[in-house]
Amino acid sequence: MPAVAEKLNLKPLGSRVVVKALEREEMTKSGIVLPDTAKEKPMEGKVLAVGPGGLDKNGNKTEMILKVGDRVLYQKYAGTEFKLNDEELLVLSQDDVLAIVES
Repeated sequence: MPAVAEKLNLKPLGSRVVVKALEREEMTKSGIVLPDTAKEKPMEGKVLAVGPGGLDKNGNKTEMILKVGDRVLYQKYAGTEFKLNDEELLVLSQDDVLAIVES
């Protein structure tokens, strides 16, 4: 998946990251298939690109903790969604990321 960001030379500004949401299962445990309208918005994704870091409210430089390839959990309604080459991506602030999912 990082190839998407590399091919387009996509570089977020400040302390923003580009995330590709990971798809949720389309079937319940009991075998019921869920239509697109009944699915919850995903809150887990893979980081495709990271910015250089930014400034906090006091003007101090903030370092990027996230790196390309990290699997992350983020706030439900955070960021800005956009479509690029038929892929739905999300740009969000590093502050909107709640956790890194470790394997």
